[in-house]
Formats: sequence, C-alpha cells, structure tokens
Amino acid sequence: MDVKQIRELVIRELPGILQEDEEVQQLILRLAREHLADKVETDSRFDRLLDELRREREEQSSRWAEQSGRWTEQSSRWTEQAKRWEEQDRRWEENQKVINQMLQAIQALARKHDSTIGALGARWGLHSEQSFRNALRGILEESFGVQVLNVVEFDDEGDVFGYPEQVELDLIIKDGSLIICEIKSSMSRADMYAFDRKIKFYQKRHQRQADRVLVISPMVDDPARRVAQKLGIQVYSYAEEVDPTENS
Repeated sequence: MDVKQIRELVIRELPGILQEDEEVQQLILRLAREHLADKVETDSRFDRLLDELRREREEQSSRWAEQSGRWTEQSSRWTEQAKRWEEQDRRWEENQKVINQMLQAIQALARKHDSTIGALGARWGLHSEQSFRNALRGILEESFGVQVLNVVEFDDEGDVFGYPEQVELDLIIKDGSLIICEIKSSMSRADMYAFDRKIKFYQKRHQRQADRVLVISPMVDDPARRVAQKLGIQVYSYAEEVDPTENS
C-alpha cells in the first residue's frame, strides 16, 4: 500500500475511529494543541512587535511635537528681540539727530560769544561765562526740550583738586542721554586734566556714564587740545571748527 492509499484510508476511517477510540482522540488533540500553540505564540509575538512599533512611533511624534513647540517659542523670542533692537536703533538715531542739532546750536552760540569772552578780563570773563551758560540753557530748553543743569557738589575726598573742594559742572540731559560740559573763557592743559577729573568724580559718585563730554571755550591752546584728544573730550572753540557729528 502506498502513501496515497494510506492517506485516503486515514481520511476515510479516522472520523469513525475518533468516535470510538478515546486514545486516538487524545493523541489528535495533543498534536493539534502543539501545532496551534506555535501559531498562537507567533501571532502573539507579532502583535507585541506591532504594539512596540506603534508606541515608538507615538513617542517619537510626541517628541517631535514638543521640539517643534520649543523651536516655535524660540523663534518668537528671537523675532521679539529683533523688534526691540530695531526700536532701540531707531530711538538711538533720533536721539543722535537731536544731540547733533543741540551741538550745532551750541557751536553757533559759542561763535557768537567767543570774541566778547576772550576780550574780557578775569572778572568780566566769569560774567560772560554765566551769560553764555544762561543763553545756552534758554536755547536748548526752549527749542529742544532738554534739561540744562549747573551742578555744584562737594568733593570731600579731594579726588579733583587734591583737597576737599566744591566741584562745578554743566550737564545737558535729553531722553536719558547725558552730556557733561565745561564752559570757560579759556582752557589750558591743566584745565583740561581738571575737567577730566571732574567727569570721573561725577560718574563715580552717581554711577552713571556720560554719553559725551565737551569743552566750550573761545581760547583753547594746542597743548590743551592734544590733552582733550587723548582723553576723548570734544572741543568747541573759535580757533578750530568741530564737526558736531564727530564721535556720534
């Protein structure tokens, strides 16, 4: 009997044998369970793999969404900061225009008064300085909306003159910008160094840095000019025109 015949015999006779022979029933059930167990385990492993892949994809999507949110937030902050910088630049340019206009007015006023101040003696020189200071205050405060102050403070440590003494300074304040001035009928090399010490004294006491420092005088000798250039002090004088946009 060949295999085909045996197979046909088993198919034909097996249903009846299963009904009558319990031992054959148990054998068939045991073989079926082993076969089905392998299939169920394989399906279970496949389902677990799919679940792991699904969770990994969801976690990755969540991480990407979170990172995208951070990038969007950071981009928004950069955009906001760029706008603030643009606004600061615009305000700075407008402020510089006003300061340049003020300095041009100061320069014109200095040219107007230089000959009078230079011709007067010490007593009349002081009066002319005060007159010029008053005129300067009137022009700048009324025409440019700035604050012009003549401050006198006591240097109790003697930083400026080497001994305790009063220190006088002229200040121009506009939208937070500070200009420290020295208005005198004449300026020597020693006067220029003294003015620099006054500047440092004021900045140290008030913890504030001046945006510009300048001297207004009809008579400034060459040694004094060299000192001013070294110390970063702008000079407005009859003998030499100074571009009001310098160091802007």
